[in-house]
Amino acid sequence: MEKKYAGIPNEFTTKEGAKIELITVPYDGTSTWVKGAEKGPEAFLDASENMELYDIETQTEVYREGVYLAPPVTENASPESMTAEVKRRTAEAIGRKKFVTLFGGEHSVSIGAIQAHAEAYGNLTVLQIDAHADLRPSYQGSECNHACAVYWASKNTNLLQVGIRSMDIEETAHMDLSKTWMAEKCHEEKDEKWMSEVVDRCTDNVYITIDLDAFDPSILPSTGTPEPGGLQWYQTLNLLRKVCAQKKVVGFDIVELCPNEVEKSSDFLAAKLYYKLLTYVFYSSNKH
Repeated sequence: MEKKYAGIPNEFTTKEGAKIELITVPYDGTSTWVKGAEKGPEAFLDASENMELYDIETQTEVYREGVYLAPPVTENASPESMTAEVKRRTAEAIGRKKFVTLFGGEHSVSIGAIQAHAEAYGNLTVLQIDAHADLRPSYQGSECNHACAVYWASKNTNLLQVGIRSMDIEETAHMDLSKTWMAEKCHEEKDEKWMSEVVDRCTDNVYITIDLDAFDPSILPSTGTPEPGGLQWYQTLNLLRKVCAQKKVVGFDIVELCPNEVEKSSDFLAAKLYYKLLTYVFYSSNKH
């Protein structure tokens, strides 16, 4: 039987009729500490099937826009071949006028998706919500390493970084501090101030990439490289709500879920985050 997203009725899952395409990328070829992100998509989909689909905040059911679960990207011969295949699949779905979302896998899966969206949409902002800067030009012999996830974006798009609290000294050369909101600042300042700065820095078209280690490990421990001092749930939703309400979000990805057999709350947070972000995107677009 063909898998579908969140157990939604078949009428909302067709490739032709669904407005949303979900591409999973179970890839963990370059991670350097805890392995297991390749199991993230399966855990995310399992948790999604056990999630209630009515959104209390907006009083909507975004799945009714249609969510087509595409076949997973399984190319893993090299980081470069995976990146090329993700870019090809993403571009193909954009060409069919779909709102394209991806679930990883490690953060390197975002590179091809960002490139495809940058080619499809002019003047693109990439909003990265992450614990790590991911700005190395190359790492361990590859430009498609998880440590390089947004280096290309930093040179070719309007990159905004939120929640950063860990980086290598070489990355400082590639970071624009006027477009970076360190996690400490996010905690110290009132949400409205720094979040308004983020929104003001966005261009009209925004692609969002969320590394789940952006969240504090007290609420999401199941990720490959957890860092203390992370973002909180409602704080993050508040930012996403503001961005979706004021800008055109053209696509997004969520990465770095490293599931743990005895800890399922992280899987569920990832599932809920995906659904909430979809809700904000389509609730905002339907209001305009």
